[in-house]
Amino acid sequence: MKLLQPLNLFAVCFTVSFSLGMSAQAETTVKVFILAGQSNMEGKATNTLLDHQATDPKTAELFAHLRKDDQWIVRDDVWIKFLNRHGGLTIGYGSPGRTGVELEFGNAMGNHFDEPVVLIKPAWGGHSLVKLFRSPSAGLPSDEALNAELEQAVKRVTANNEKNKKTDPLPTMEDIKNPYGSSYRNMMKEVQDTFDNYETMFPALKGKKLEVAGFVWFQGWNDMYGGAEKEYASNMKHFINDVRKDLKVPNMPFVIGVMGQNGSKPAGGAMLEVQQAQLAMEEVPEFKGNVKAVRTDELADKEAERLIDGWQKHFEEWKKVGSDRPYHYLGSAIWFNRIGKAMGEAMLELLKGQK
Repeated sequence: MKLLQPLNLFAVCFTVSFSLGMSAQAETTVKVFILAGQSNMEGKATNTLLDHQATDPKTAELFAHLRKDDQWIVRDDVWIKFLNRHGGLTIGYGSPGRTGVELEFGNAMGNHFDEPVVLIKPAWGGHSLVKLFRSPSAGLPSDEALNAELEQAVKRVTANNEKNKKTDPLPTMEDIKNPYGSSYRNMMKEVQDTFDNYETMFPALKGKKLEVAGFVWFQGWNDMYGGAEKEYASNMKHFINDVRKDLKVPNMPFVIGVMGQNGSKPAGGAMLEVQQAQLAMEEVPEFKGNVKAVRTDELADKEAERLIDGWQKHFEEWKKVGSDRPYHYLGSAIWFNRIGKAMGEAMLELLKGQK
C-alpha cells in the first residue's frame, strides 16, 4: 500500500485498498482501529495516579482487570503505535508519563476479537477541525476569510519587526493556506507508516494482513473559538466521509467521543454547540447505524470534580484522584478509563450491526 503525493492542498488517496471485511482465517488477519483527535485523545491521566488508584483499596477493583501479579499487563495480542512510540498495549501510551482512552478501548477490542488488534493513534494537542484537521471535501475557507487572516498575520509580523528591529518576511497567502488540513494529512501518513512498517514495529504480526476495522474521534475543544463551533457539524460530516473514502472503507464504524469537560454541570455556549453537532452525526441519514456518539460528561469522576475546587489547598488529597485541569477531564484515570470503555462498547455495537 503506497500513499500518493498530494495533487493539491487536500488530495489524499491510496493506490492499494485497505483490506475489507472478515477473513476466512482469523489467524492471518489483524484488526486495525484508528484513534484520532487532540490532547484528550493523547491521554492526560498520569501513570502515577493510575499506580496509586490501582493499589488503593477504595479504587483497586476498577483497575484489577488491567493488572496481574501487582503489575500492569502488557498485552501480547493488542499493539499500539502512538507517533514515535509503539509496543504491546499497557499504560503510558498517552502524553509523556500519561495514559488515555486507548487503554480500556484496546482491552475491549482485544477481549472481543480472536484476531490480533493494532491501535494507531494520531493525536496532537490543540488541533482544530476547522483548520488543522480540516478534511479535503470541506475545502478552504472563503477568499474573504483567508484575506482577513492574511491581513492579521501581516499586521502581527510587521508590528513584531518594528518592535524588535527585525526583518522577518511578511506572510503570503500560501503561508495562510498551507496549515489547513495539515493534521488530516499527517494522520493519514501515520496510518500509512504503520501499514508499511508494522512487521518491524510488531514482529509477532509478520506475515499477517492488516485490515481497518473502525475509527474513533475525540476532539472539540479548539473548535469552541472564533465561530468554529458554527461549522463544526459540516466539518465533522466532511471528515467522516473523507476518512472513509481515503481509507477505502465505506461505512466504516465511526465512534465520536462527545466533548464533555462540563462534567456534571450543564454545558452552554460554544461547548453546547459542539456537543450538539457531534451528537447530530448519528442522525445524518447516511450515518445511521454506522456512526455512534458517546457522551463523556455523563461518565464524570465525581470525586475528582469535588476536589478540583481549591485543589492547591488540599493537594495531597487531590493528587489521589486527579492530575490535570478541567479541559483534560481533570486528568482523572477513572474518567479516561470510563470513556475508553464506553468507546469500546460503542464500537462493538456498530460492528455487530454490520454483521
